Amino acid sequence: MNQGGERLQKVLARHGFGSRRACEELIALGRVTVDGDVAVLGRRVDVACDEVAVDGVVVGVRPGLVHYLLNKPKGVISTADDTHGRRTVIDLVPPEPRVFPVGRLDADTEGLLLLTNDGDMAHRLTHPSYGVEKEYLAQLRSSPSRSAVRSLREGLNLDDGPTAPARVNVVEADLVKIIIHEGRNRQVRRMCEAVGYPVIRLVRTRIGPLVDRSLAPGEWRELSALEVRSLEVAVRSTGD
Repeated sequence: MNQGGERLQKVLARHGFGSRRACEELIALGRVTVDGDVAVLGRRVDVACDEVAVDGVVVGVRPGLVHYLLNKPKGVISTADDTHGRRTVIDLVPPEPRVFPVGRLDADTEGLLLLTNDGDMAHRLTHPSYGVEKEYLAQLRSSPSRSAVRSLREGLNLDDGPTAPARVNVVEADLVKIIIHEGRNRQVRRMCEAVGYPVIRLVRTRIGPLVDRSLAPGEWRELSALEVRSLEVAVRSTGD
């Protein structure tokens, strides 16, 4: 047993699992593991290297992890650097600690983007095997036909291979909500073009459990401990 480090219940409480007493109860019930072993009351952990999990879901306890939710405006590039000197999403968040965008939105696409220095979470959020949903509102050049909507729902053959079936609902005449769990380059735009209905405006409105309609374009905020926990649950996978 690690005799150094912090008490496990203190670490769990700091990461949104309730009071220290509530976290002690989690430990006593055998729901917490450290490096794969069921933890006991009094366990101490080194947050820099020990892997802590609750109900089988890994908790990001490493110090210095940050998670920002940004409402990306149109015209901003979703990369850490740009050789052409264009404004990037990194310019919109604090310079330290250094973070990177999780996935990409093309320059013309607006909406929610996660930026973090948590590499494990970033991998799981972008890998299709974890099935994390991304929701978009797409304004099309004209109202889509029933057959076009059906094709989007069933999956399409694009130049980089077939897409997985999407969840598609017509919100208004030319406005559709599209939910996918893949993250290919310009995927939603290419899907809509493939069925003959080009996108004239695209906004990402949800990433897994994350939704925030109060963020104005260009604004960002840190995720709460509960939101980080909801992402950790969302990227849990029995596969990979």
